[in-house]
Amino acid sequence: MQLNNVDQAIIISSYKINEERPSTGEVLSSVEKYDKIKVVAGYSISNHDEDSIKEYEEYLKNGKIKGLKIYPGYEHYYPYDPKYQKIIDLCIEYDVPLMIHTGDTYTPKGKIRFAHPINVDDVAVDNPELKVIICHLGNPWFLDCQEIIYKNKNVYADISGLVLGDFTEFYEKYLVGKITDFLNYAGEPEYLLYGTDWPISSMKSYLNFVSKLDLNQQERDLIMYKNSQRLFKL
Repeated sequence: MQLNNVDQAIIISSYKINEERPSTGEVLSSVEKYDKIKVVAGYSISNHDEDSIKEYEEYLKNGKIKGLKIYPGYEHYYPYDPKYQKIIDLCIEYDVPLMIHTGDTYTPKGKIRFAHPINVDDVAVDNPELKVIICHLGNPWFLDCQEIIYKNKNVYADISGLVLGDFTEFYEKYLVGKITDFLNYAGEPEYLLYGTDWPISSMKSYLNFVSKLDLNQQERDLIMYKNSQRLFKL
């Protein structure tokens, strides 16, 4: 963060727990002394149980986590599956956003029909009090993502995880066009959030990429930090 002049960050705990992927509790403990690092808790139908939901509720009550994230595609469930409803209800009760993985999966074992951004429409319509974030702009279904956000005023998107490592010149130009299309179609920069998905993506490369977007200062401030500050109550 210091190397890239990043003042504040959100870490998302994994939906899996193993030697390489610490639990939400372990993540919270590791960042406790860093006031500028906040945590969103990953949730898995397969790997979490009722006790996990109670644990997450305690974290929400105490303000220790700033939101929850689910992983359709990596898990073979649609985001509107009733098994996610308790997590959705928690987000509504504590007024925190639900982040939803959408688009491509880094593992060939993922089933991307579950991760199509069009599925988020059901979640948004059935839960109008819920604030939803479409992660990764629905990549590669950018137009579908734009329509969901244009239609539903409780849905946002982030630009994280659009690349593994650094951007190539060609792909950077391609994505600049897609984000420009998003802003023209959805119409409001208040619905787009900056993110990197570090360490999968490079902070430096991402900041350089965003500098290529044709934004005025107000739009840039909204996307880079003000939208996140508002949604996550940072």
